[in-house]
Amino acid sequence: MTTDTQAAAPELGKARLRKEDARLLTGQTNWTDNIVLPGMLHMCFVRSPFAHARITSVDVSAARDVPGVIAAFSGADFADEQASLPCGWPVTEDIVMPPHPPMATDEVRYVGEAVAVVIARDRYEAADAIAAVDVNYEPLPPVLDMRAALEEGSPKVHEAGNKCYVWPFVQGDIDAAFRDAPVVVERTYRQQRLIPCAMEPRAVVASWVADEVTLWSSTQIPHVLRFALGAFFGIPEQNIRVIAPDVGGGFGSKLQVTAEEVLAVLVARKLGRPVKWTESRSEGNLTVHHGRDQWQTIRVAADRDGRLRGLDVDLLADMGAYLMLVTPGIPLLGAFMYPAIYKMDAYSFKCTGVFTTKMPTDAYRGAGRPEATFAIERIMDELAVELGMDPLELRERNWIKHEEFPYTTIATLVYDSGNYEAATARAKELFGYDELRAEQKARRESGDPVQLGIGISTFTEMCGLAPSRVVGSLRYGVGGWENATVRVLATGKIEVVTGSSAHGQGHETAWSQIVADKLGVPFEDIRVLHGDTQVSAKGMDTYGSRSLTVGGIALAGACDKVIDKAKRVAAHLMEASENDIEFVNGRLHVRGDPEQGRTIQEIALATFTAHNFPDGTEPSLDSEHTFDPENFSFPHGTHLCATEVDTETGRVTIRSYVAVDDVGKVVNPLIVEGQVHGGIVQGIAQALYEEAVYDDDGNLLTTTLADYLVPSAADLPHLTTDRTETPATTNPLGVKGVGEAGTIASTPAVVNAIVDALRPMGIDDVPMPCTPERVWRAIQSARDTGAGQNGGGQ
Repeated sequence: MTTDTQAAAPELGKARLRKEDARLLTGQTNWTDNIVLPGMLHMCFVRSPFAHARITSVDVSAARDVPGVIAAFSGADFADEQASLPCGWPVTEDIVMPPHPPMATDEVRYVGEAVAVVIARDRYEAADAIAAVDVNYEPLPPVLDMRAALEEGSPKVHEAGNKCYVWPFVQGDIDAAFRDAPVVVERTYRQQRLIPCAMEPRAVVASWVADEVTLWSSTQIPHVLRFALGAFFGIPEQNIRVIAPDVGGGFGSKLQVTAEEVLAVLVARKLGRPVKWTESRSEGNLTVHHGRDQWQTIRVAADRDGRLRGLDVDLLADMGAYLMLVTPGIPLLGAFMYPAIYKMDAYSFKCTGVFTTKMPTDAYRGAGRPEATFAIERIMDELAVELGMDPLELRERNWIKHEEFPYTTIATLVYDSGNYEAATARAKELFGYDELRAEQKARRESGDPVQLGIGISTFTEMCGLAPSRVVGSLRYGVGGWENATVRVLATGKIEVVTGSSAHGQGHETAWSQIVADKLGVPFEDIRVLHGDTQVSAKGMDTYGSRSLTVGGIALAGACDKVIDKAKRVAAHLMEASENDIEFVNGRLHVRGDPEQGRTIQEIALATFTAHNFPDGTEPSLDSEHTFDPENFSFPHGTHLCATEVDTETGRVTIRSYVAVDDVGKVVNPLIVEGQVHGGIVQGIAQALYEEAVYDDDGNLLTTTLADYLVPSAADLPHLTTDRTETPATTNPLGVKGVGEAGTIASTPAVVNAIVDALRPMGIDDVPMPCTPERVWRAIQSARDTGAGQNGGGQ
């Protein structure tokens, strides 16, 4: 037993291996697709082959006669009970929100939309039987280009038209900022459409017993899903149990109330038997909501010395065919981040949401902030070229200095802490910035066919979606709080119940470290429970890098309440005043007499027996806390990328990549490293590899991983990572989010490096993904026009 002078080493900051990996990495766990219930049936969906068509008839009778088939239904069979899938973020009062039936009844609006379902004894019989469903369509013109969709006479996706909403946001005198500005730079950037590819495909199991339903789903949001099923589909919420077993990745793609989840519940109720659905990878590429898909027109006004005057952003955002859970709000998360780390006099933003006949878009890792960071970091490079300045020097002239925090940005956010100078200095040191610039100059002067480019991304983000009042002012449908409970068992072991459920982030390890430090109990004595609404009754779930900064702080608050309860018991046992009891290094003792103290675990047994207990005190140390943060979390960092571009073939090779991030206080550096590495890889993937491609008829051409290029370890460079630390001032642990930072920062760093390599040829942009073909075509076009004869900037 340790004393105050022999305290155990703190858990916070310790690089512990994840305790959950013992089951996750050996497959000894319960993924949704592992679940087998007595009498369980399997669902398979008939999906539209048309991007836009009227349904003239659906005949499922032949499918019902296929051996092994138990039932088959069309959308019309569920028309009276399937309601509309919810959108929880109606961003304007006049937003167009068309009905979104889980199964189409009269019209389909994207390839892959469900029109019928077949239920059989096993998934293969169900898959075979869907060929027997006869669906007749009357094709309608697809709407695929969001710019053309707004033109007069364009075919309509919905009767109300193709414009979903217009959301303006103006701060300062934007006209004055641009009026007579010595330098104005304008660019238009394309954020291509991306397809999330979680390791575990989506899967659902639904089972009714009497009037109660249990839904197992590979979801990020068990609590929100439970609420939605109760609020929108006529099922009493207290009769719904949602379980998210171990979930193999999400990245926003499982932040959703899906058609398949709703239909599983409805089909299981209709048949009186459990049903399961597990998607194939190609089915997932078609019907998992997509990410990004924007046109960004951005203008920046500056003085000749590089000082920013104003920023103007005009955004077109593709909603797809319908509004899913938070579809309309995703671009608006970026609205507050275009000014990034920079000071300026005025800012204007306008987003127009547009319907097309494509799979709906929604949250994807970073959700609006990668798009914003890409645009501002790209145009900062373009402005530097216009001014003849080093791009890092330009950034430093305009960024918020560390002594200026807390700082209210032109976008109205209050950044609580940061040190952009320190992160950048460390990144330059690790990168060898000056040496690489010298090498770049030498290569250019020698006419080397392989040119060196240096890319910069100095970024911040807002994460930890909160506070409830703020997100409410943006018309967000739920709050930003999180809940946690700490149960102190009779033997001194601890059960932690959290409303934030993991899908790869390592909650069970990090939460155990927080509790071990707060209560002074061994790390091994703590178990973390999550993902089951019958176990964890309250929660707002996991997305937007909010788990630690909101859920972790709720947990710390619950621990504080445990300590307060334990002090009263300890005072009684030690015949002292409660005001004289101190809690230090896991022990409660009378002030000035640490040798006679008791641990929380000893108090737990005394509470359990309650033989000698203070009058009027409930014999329990268990405590619950709900935390609603006062502000967002603002991690930041500097990412530097060096690329070698073969000007004869267009091939891009990342030679070195350095990331120095500041995520405040670190609970577990191994977990932070994993999050940063994974995030960087997803950002690199957007820059170089990934794109959802539709043909002119609206067919998705990238339905398999042979067509949609997700990079492997062999495609990626060594990543050099480091951290600086400026603790958050808005939560007691000083932590900031980390889950999305790498993705937000890395894409512009890579593309800036590619463009920097090609700048002497007169090239100032290459559309993403920057494949060898696209890079080569950009080079050929520049050579054909002679754009690079006189250089082209640094």
